[in-house]
Amino acid sequence: MARYALGIDIGTTAVKACLINDEGCLLAETSVPHDLSSPEQGWAEESPADWWKGLTNCCKDILPGSGVAPAEVQGVGVSGMVPTIVLLDARGNVLRQSIQQQDARATEEIELLKARIDQEELFRRTGGYTNQQHVLPRLMWVQRHEPQIWARVHRIMGSYDYINYRLTGVHSLEANWAVESGLYDIRARRWIPEYLETGGLSPDAFPPVRMPTQVIGHITGDAARETGLELGTPVVAGSADHIASALSAGISRAGDLLVKFGGGGDVLFCTSELKTHPRLYFDLHDIPGHYIINGCMAASGSVVKWFVQNFVPGGGDSILQDLDREAAAVPPGSDGLILLPYLLGEKTPLFDPLARGVLFGLGLHHTRAHVFRAILEAVSYGFRHHVDELEASGFTPERAFGTNGGSRSTLWQQTAADVLGRSITYYPHHPGSALGVAFVAAMGTGLYSDWSQVSLFLGVGVRRDPDGVAHGTYDKAYAIYRDLYLRLKDDFPRLVDLHRPDGRATT
Repeated sequence: MARYALGIDIGTTAVKACLINDEGCLLAETSVPHDLSSPEQGWAEESPADWWKGLTNCCKDILPGSGVAPAEVQGVGVSGMVPTIVLLDARGNVLRQSIQQQDARATEEIELLKARIDQEELFRRTGGYTNQQHVLPRLMWVQRHEPQIWARVHRIMGSYDYINYRLTGVHSLEANWAVESGLYDIRARRWIPEYLETGGLSPDAFPPVRMPTQVIGHITGDAARETGLELGTPVVAGSADHIASALSAGISRAGDLLVKFGGGGDVLFCTSELKTHPRLYFDLHDIPGHYIINGCMAASGSVVKWFVQNFVPGGGDSILQDLDREAAAVPPGSDGLILLPYLLGEKTPLFDPLARGVLFGLGLHHTRAHVFRAILEAVSYGFRHHVDELEASGFTPERAFGTNGGSRSTLWQQTAADVLGRSITYYPHHPGSALGVAFVAAMGTGLYSDWSQVSLFLGVGVRRDPDGVAHGTYDKAYAIYRDLYLRLKDDFPRLVDLHRPDGRATT
């Protein structure tokens, strides 16, 4: 009898699922969209109820559609955004909307913690300095602004950890949520008591930390009824979405580089040594003994979505293809139009939650095609900024790959190769994180025994080589892009003050 593993990814814009078997075949995939909410400037929230609804719909679609009986699924893995924050009360109820990893509300708390905590010691122990992605500033924001909610907090967990809880009834934290929290010693593999005390936190608020392939529980009766999965099916701890995506793209040896065209843009570099970078993040690879130095842009594909929703009348399924065709007729550099894509602030390598989007060089001759192309170029400039940081610190990319939704655009594929000045092999229709975490589940439940077997699912990639003339143009535009932020960074806090209805100054 064939055996199967189910992978589910809780993404920024959709829940995605895929089903694999033990013979190297991807049998089926499906997705259910949901929305990112930004009710205040810099906020990024989502509804965990939407994630669960998306998961149940995916499960009910993918199993019957593929002809696989629930009993044939040997393991389930869930990946998700990290470190998204989900707060639960003592009964396991969600207390508020999630606070997403790209949320930039906790600016005052970040500055407070920078003054309280020795930042060099923090970097030595956790691999990062206090920043908007860290868990503690956002939790302190809840303490200060929503004390009635904070008083009821019993458990703190991530997006996929919450879904695992709904599936199994077991509280757990996958290791990379802890690693990215800013509260966890990446070498000693334990919570740091003095950092917890700084935020008034108890280690009991966090579930046990588990490695990706560890079986943390089994599908409960309630979950089986809601999803159609078999009662008792094993569920593994899962994976951070960007790490699962790296795994599924074949990022498996030192020197491999992945650019990920998601709602937020990721740049991931594989190393076999535990090294950290002062302006990038550190993660454990799903493959034991490997690590990922990575960066994440707060808004990338989400800028495309924002532009289409707000400035392209009618929309429709074909609108992105139409915009691609229009923008392809615009020369590299968008006729002197440059965008800073910091619509949600910026995470790496700037760590500036107050940064904002800027459209520079706008003239009456510019059209929507120019603006659209400028968006694609801006995200590619952000990728290059990360690669520059890697190379300046002695990390040498050898092979480059591209995945996720934006990589389906031929124009964006070529633009990124031209901006980076390096060949990139794209897997535009690859399921990404859902496939990666399905393979994690397959490893954890014995369907596969060797991490190299993930290559069975890669398929044929599309290679884009850089155009020398376009790269020369982008060198000049990229220099302006980098300079613009440096010139404007001191003005961004003034915009925040202008936005405040009470006129309070930023601290």
